Amino acid sequence: MRIETFGNHVEVTPALKDYVEEKVGRVGKHFDQHCEIRVTLELRKNEHHVDASANIPGQILHAEAGGQTMYAAIDLLADKLDRLVVKHKEKRQQHAPGVPISDNGV
Repeated sequence: MRIETFGNHVEVTPALKDYVEEKVGRVGKHFDQHCEIRVTLELRKNEHHVDASANIPGQILHAEAGGQTMYAAIDLLADKLDRLVVKHKEKRQQHAPGVPISDNGV
């Protein structure tokens, strides 16, 4: 798993980068294959905002979160991303490979 951390109007310190890798890195336990996650840290007015795009086999998942501090926003993002990945993985396991998923019940 590869995690890229970028800052938008925020300096990405080694401490922030390590924290992102620690928290977001737990998503990797759900996959045997390689995946890439791109995390952007930014300030929006008085709120710390974190945005992540996970390029996993078969799909790109996106999550974002905001908080009082950057660390709180990263925690929220990691939880959201983990839930998205688990949901995606369960959905893929329910359907046989090669069988299209249809919304009309057919």
